[in-house]
Amino acid sequence: MLDFRVETFIELCRTKNYTKTAENLHMTQPAVSQHIKYLEEFYGCKLFNYNKKVLSITEQGKALYNYLLTMSSDANKIKEEIKNIDMSKKNLYFGATFTIGEFIIPKIISEISTRYPEINISFIIRDTSELLEELKKGNIDFAFIEGFFEKTEYENYLFSKERFVGICAANNPIATEITKFDDIVRERIILRENGSGTRDIFEKILYDNNLSLNDFDKKYEIENINIIKELVKENKGISFIYERAVEKEILMRKLAIINLENFFEEREFNFVFLKNSIHEEEYKKWYNFMKEIYKF
Repeated sequence: MLDFRVETFIELCRTKNYTKTAENLHMTQPAVSQHIKYLEEFYGCKLFNYNKKVLSITEQGKALYNYLLTMSSDANKIKEEIKNIDMSKKNLYFGATFTIGEFIIPKIISEISTRYPEINISFIIRDTSELLEELKKGNIDFAFIEGFFEKTEYENYLFSKERFVGICAANNPIATEITKFDDIVRERIILRENGSGTRDIFEKILYDNNLSLNDFDKKYEIENINIIKELVKENKGISFIYERAVEKEILMRKLAIINLENFFEEREFNFVFLKNSIHEEEYKKWYNFMKEIYKF
């Protein structure tokens, strides 16, 4: 169990507001100030600065925040393990971004249930930013992430490299042509919502080709990958997606990969957890196990 003043410090780092921190933790604002003062005296440095009524975290405060986040996450996991020790059961909490969650994780969970039937699994699908926040809160042990993230802030291991492609209906004329990026803006683009990994990648690809979403006159934003695939199959537009997510439809000739001139994109799927975790070796074992299942 971590010192209650640590919880105050972590919450203040998140809110950057003494009043909001006091409200969230159901305590008084002076009590928040006392907790921070105690920690600053204990560590012998300033953890926060006030400048023009704006609260900012010092470099020492940022370093302490990262350490204490990991400690808090570890403490939650230890609590669960101690609580369940008499039941001879273990709990596994993890998450993934949408493409990985829908098209890779089912096979992995199925294999876990076969080899380790005593393990309880809690699995969530979220976008990249939400998964990183769940990691920081200690709600999940590790995550599979397909989007961009600050790698220096987390332990991360390459899980796989996946091809990122443009797709269209098999009967769309561009399915049999060599197409330039300037030409695809005439099509309706069907893409994921803001914050999704695939959308971030697509927008970067457009930027690299001197284009943006504003160059498309017709756009649909859809949260669900399967709905996007169905719309593309019905020739309602084109999309950009990981090839892994449309393998079956391409084999069945319901979808086709757009042959874009001078275009080849490959992106990483990463296995991510908090730095300096005391459970690092356990997480590495899960990484190796899951990667073995994926390759099989």
